[in-house]
Amino acid sequence: MTMLDDRQTAAPWPTAYPQGYAVVDVETTGLARDDRIVSAAVYRLDAQGNVEDHWYTLVNPERDPGPVWIHGLTTKLLEGAPLFPEVAAQLSERLADRVLVAHNAAFDWSMIAREYARASAVAPVAQRLCTIALSKELRLPLPNHKLESLAAHFGVVQQRAHHALDDARVLAEAFRPSLHAAALGGVRLPLLECRPLTEWSDSPVTPRVGYQASHGQTSWRASRRLPACPYPNPGRYDKDRPLMQGMRVAFSGDTSIDRELLEDRTVEAGLHVASSVSRLTSLLVTNDPDAATSKTVKAKSFGTPILEESAFTHLLRDVAPAPSSE
Repeated sequence: MTMLDDRQTAAPWPTAYPQGYAVVDVETTGLARDDRIVSAAVYRLDAQGNVEDHWYTLVNPERDPGPVWIHGLTTKLLEGAPLFPEVAAQLSERLADRVLVAHNAAFDWSMIAREYARASAVAPVAQRLCTIALSKELRLPLPNHKLESLAAHFGVVQQRAHHALDDARVLAEAFRPSLHAAALGGVRLPLLECRPLTEWSDSPVTPRVGYQASHGQTSWRASRRLPACPYPNPGRYDKDRPLMQGMRVAFSGDTSIDRELLEDRTVEAGLHVASSVSRLTSLLVTNDPDAATSKTVKAKSFGTPILEESAFTHLLRDVAPAPSSE
């Protein structure tokens, strides 16, 4: 498929669309909530997706850099890099008054939000847009949801995969034709609210390499039990209808957004977070539906609907109210 040009966007630009975007990519020490950013890049785009400028920085994570074989950033390369609080103002300048765009935006946003919280600051971001969700809205014929597949679809050549600056460039070049296709088709952009963390407490982190999960070493809030759901269970999720308050939602496997944050968003929307899967479970959320975990096996045996995390967070925007008991 060839990239769209300006002649294909002669129709009036949707006035409801954002006035600017910040295409972001971060490389990190891992995927857990105590992991840190080691590099960040931002491409600023105007309302129609044209590049205005770009910015890149290394960040000293003050710890083991994690999967060096992926991002290529060694301890020696990072030891002289600025700490996140030292680059926070520059990053804020590039994010301010723009929609944050990323490939699997929940992950990039959660990492950025946690770094700001550690620095006792708040990222100036009100909304984010995930290009995975946008590609689904556009029904792009992609073999999978990898950035390289989106890039290939639009003829964008990647030069250094997992380098924050090049990943951000590739995404910016792929986002522009996606944005124009959405405008031409009258597609509502899958914008999600960004809720910043307002507090953070750190505890010592055991040095390790790679993607090992953390277990309660760092938390943005005191641990607590989730409150009981005040709504009755309306039954299983129907793919042709919105989520409804009272639905029982179970999670399985790793999630891009911090699991506690995701559970909190679920509770705030009026849903019940279930610790296991039963015949009463409304849906299972997992990014690996083919994994033979106890929850996925049970969900499939019960015929419980299974959703990917990005689809679930998209549906959380418009949860239907519970039926009135009157």
